[in-house]
Amino acid sequence: MKSIKELYRIGTGPSSSHTMGPRKAAEMFLERHPDAASFKVTLYGSLAATGKGHMTDIAIIDTLRPIAPIEIVWQPKVFLPFHPNGMTFTALDNNNKVQENWTVYSIGGGALAESSHPTIESPDVYGMENMTEILQWCEDTGKSYWEYVKECEEEDIWDYLAEVWATMKDAIHRGLEEEGVLPGPLNLRRKASTYYIRATGYKQSLQSRGLVFSYALAVSEENASGGKIVTAPTCGSCGVMPAVLYHLQQSRDFSDMRILRALATAGLFGNIVKFNASISGAEVGCQGEVGVACAMASAAANQLFGGSPAQIEYAAEMGLEHHLGMTCDPVCGLVQIPCIERNAYAAARALDANLYSAFTDGMHRVSFDKVVQVMKQTGHDLPSLYKETSEGGLAKDYQQM
Repeated sequence: MKSIKELYRIGTGPSSSHTMGPRKAAEMFLERHPDAASFKVTLYGSLAATGKGHMTDIAIIDTLRPIAPIEIVWQPKVFLPFHPNGMTFTALDNNNKVQENWTVYSIGGGALAESSHPTIESPDVYGMENMTEILQWCEDTGKSYWEYVKECEEEDIWDYLAEVWATMKDAIHRGLEEEGVLPGPLNLRRKASTYYIRATGYKQSLQSRGLVFSYALAVSEENASGGKIVTAPTCGSCGVMPAVLYHLQQSRDFSDMRILRALATAGLFGNIVKFNASISGAEVGCQGEVGVACAMASAAANQLFGGSPAQIEYAAEMGLEHHLGMTCDPVCGLVQIPCIERNAYAAARALDANLYSAFTDGMHRVSFDKVVQVMKQTGHDLPSLYKETSEGGLAKDYQQM
């Protein structure tokens, strides 16, 4: 498995797979062909189906057009075998002769892959690749998950996580202040500031849940408007982790160091899913995005409250299990409906998973690894119209951008 730095990517929304990944691919291709006379980019499958709503074309054009003219070709009905988010970059010379065709895939969370090289960005740093093995390591050594992260990552991981945490908090603060309508044809009004104001008027029990909602909405609305966020594990699910951690720090006065350790633990669980299954909505549906975000936040919360390794694993398992089968059906191809509300709801469910696990001894029948396997198979069994194509589910009968 790779560094959790590749799970927590700092960038701009609205989509890690449809915006951040294609932009990165365009930058890499441009480095290889800085003297090209023109470019052609063909988008396939989900990238083509919901690319306009997710600003895929804008991300690519903004990168390549300053150097040479570019043509975008949309192929929403063509799904390449390796992954639904395929794209082919073509560089041409002054005689319109092809210099290179490069097919690359945006596999979720901003990560890129080639069919012959599933990972093309950095080396693996983790020796253990499933949670059962890591949990046993924790039991044998008496250490926690974040300590395993510390042993595998480079020394600068804590500085990086500090930047991640600062970016998450900034997104909450900005999102709570912003008002108005989000970009796109849905004319969806921002709700975070209203939820925050209303929550402060309730008594403690209801106020707590309302504040969590407002924090998740704030980050998700920032993402939907192209603001700076952190993939956790994706842009579409970026509101869950910040909402839970910010709420717990504000209400329980946890130190920044404890928050960073919780981020490390959550990143490890997200990495397990990314390596053994997928965090791409186009490949496995929203269970791989919001479901994984809920699992990560559940693990982080349980660690903050002193959970044992077994209890932390149980909390994460519940966070993912109860999102199994969730489809990715963005209305009009936008990361707004139902994505934003799902972030708020998943943040609340993460706190419930933490509480449920805290009442147990951590023993349970279905392991986190088993749920990851089931999620992967469930995602593959879902028809493509439920995997970020905006052709089915809630998106049916709505015209895409």
